[in-house]
Amino acid sequence: MKSVAMAAAMVGVAISMSPAATAEPSWTMPNLIGMDLQGAQDAIQSVSGGQMWFSSSTDLTGQDRAQMSDRNWQVCSSTPAPGATFTVSTNIDFGVVRIDSEECP
Repeated sequence: MKSVAMAAAMVGVAISMSPAATAEPSWTMPNLIGMDLQGAQDAIQSVSGGQMWFSSSTDLTGQDRAQMSDRNWQVCSSTPAPGATFTVSTNIDFGVVRIDSEECP
């Protein structure tokens, strides 16, 4: 193993002889159903201590509308579901409808 490390050093390659095991932090998904989308996004950032900064959202009417003003959209569902565990590598998606004119399916 010493000769491998020496050869790697000669060509400028770093080799880790013993990789450290790092556990990814995890959190419990809060129940955000009924909140406005902006509040739900803020809650995820708060729960994760700012480590989880991106979540997506899906128009549940099937019209594929973009959520331009997040406060105008109500969360009807979340993936992962409330109570499930999530990590920074989890894809979080909120199913939403317009607050002013639509009801959750």
